[in-house]
Amino acid sequence: MFEWLIHTLRKYPEIAVMLTLMLGYLIGKVHIKGFTLGTVTGVLLVGIFIGTYHIPIPDGSKAIFFLFFLFCTGYGIGPQFFQALKKDGMPIALFSFIVCVSSLILCWIISSILRFEIGTAAGFMSGANTCSAIIGVASNSIKDLNIPDFEKSKYLDQIPVAYAVTYIFGTAGTSWFLSVIGPWFMSGSRAKLIEETKQLEAKLAESATEEQGGPTNAYDKVAFRAYLLSRDIIGDGKTVTELEDSLKAKGRILWMLRVRREGRLLPVTPDLLLHAGDIVAAGGQRVSAIGADALLGKEVADVELLTFPVQDAMVYVTNKRMVGHHIRRLAAEPSFRGISVRKLTRAGIEIPLSPLTVLAKGDVLELVGIEQDLDRAIKLLGFKEKTGVETDIIYLAGGIVIGTLVGALSVKVGKVPLELSTSGGSLIAGLFFGWLRSARPTFGFIPPSSQWVLAKLGLHVFIAIVGLTSSEGFLTGLKQEGITLFLAGIVLSLSPMVLALFLSKYVFRFHPAVGLGACAGAHDESAPLLAVQDALNSKVPALGYTVAYAVANITLTTSGVIIVLLMSHGK
Repeated sequence: MFEWLIHTLRKYPEIAVMLTLMLGYLIGKVHIKGFTLGTVTGVLLVGIFIGTYHIPIPDGSKAIFFLFFLFCTGYGIGPQFFQALKKDGMPIALFSFIVCVSSLILCWIISSILRFEIGTAAGFMSGANTCSAIIGVASNSIKDLNIPDFEKSKYLDQIPVAYAVTYIFGTAGTSWFLSVIGPWFMSGSRAKLIEETKQLEAKLAESATEEQGGPTNAYDKVAFRAYLLSRDIIGDGKTVTELEDSLKAKGRILWMLRVRREGRLLPVTPDLLLHAGDIVAAGGQRVSAIGADALLGKEVADVELLTFPVQDAMVYVTNKRMVGHHIRRLAAEPSFRGISVRKLTRAGIEIPLSPLTVLAKGDVLELVGIEQDLDRAIKLLGFKEKTGVETDIIYLAGGIVIGTLVGALSVKVGKVPLELSTSGGSLIAGLFFGWLRSARPTFGFIPPSSQWVLAKLGLHVFIAIVGLTSSEGFLTGLKQEGITLFLAGIVLSLSPMVLALFLSKYVFRFHPAVGLGACAGAHDESAPLLAVQDALNSKVPALGYTVAYAVANITLTTSGVIIVLLMSHGK
């Protein structure tokens, strides 16, 4: 039976790839006392194991999947990346760039001192920084070197060895360091930093008593309730606008959406005069609705009044008039009347939402309201994200073609030929086409689910094939470099994070919680961010993560080309 299976895998290598994906994902998702190996490492190790049975894999197949991964990665972070190059995001962008460059320089120094070969240095850089994209970019760069094929093969086999040995600490070690040592360094203790983070949250969520505010809390669900207006509150009568403004002055953002008067439903307009005895359907975030009876009147269960269609919409922020302004500005916009915000995501990361949250181009707001109100709000902010499943294949394939063609162009500096490589070109094309989609949303739609599948599947199929084709070299290299690589990986993982903490606290002077998020982003890994958020019991670190991650993703991926060139110089 076993011999038949191996024979079948050799005859149909596509089965071996799928088997590697399945088993690698299963192993990578296993949690042992909070620790997980990670799906990339799981797939790589399973691929190496199955590869010991000499499964032939067509060499060019992995490149196609890797291009999908790079393009979709760039597409997803494109708007945030270019936004980071503007004034508001520049400090965090510069911070992340410095940390990544320091890691590249340190990798080169350590590799030179320990006499690592080219492939080992590339895998070392990739694993210690948990940047899987370096594997593909460095592999392409090695293939372009003017060296014999047997040397290329040797270097390519070294990459997964160094990656697997250094990746585990690169993920788990930095997560521990930033969540345990980070709070102590930034504030003196975890408890003190938790208190400082709560103070920042309180500042962000301060009510609109100073200015007319917006949504007060991103994590409160939207609520719709009915109130019987009392004479003590309404007096001789107030218009809808006057009543809503009086609530805003007391820190409550509630919109009067429907009115029942003597059994009749009345159309609501801003200048409609409300009287005692009217029943109003008020909508807003739950935190504003709780206890609002003291400000409006007795809460009643008027089923008919509260039975009206509301919708939610995911809205892409592109309007230059709103980008760069606080969320609280929305409440002052007539077009936003009647709308509540459920949450805000930036580059796939949920951001704490408050009156002081600053809108960035490419943000996605989840809005809730009546259809006609939503239509006005969408025009104010940008455009409604499509909810279909159809990917613009022409845009996707065309972007990859353009990117790879540009990446294949070679420019000589002296006698040294330099090129972005097809992988680097695909990543940059993804950035540009992602930004172009946000600026011109009428074309180029790639649903988030499609982006996830193409990026995840692209990377993991690539890693599976790397493992299947590098098995023999992996085992040999592990015996030769194992302990040395592991210890060197600890140094390369933690040293840039020490520098990052120092820069965050003393040079850029970020808020400690935001700074820790930026440190996690500069490491190009979400695991440290989650660990920091868990340690502080707050999502505030995400405010520093997204821009740092976007810059780190590009810088570290590009470093795959640079480390190969540095290590090959003089060989």
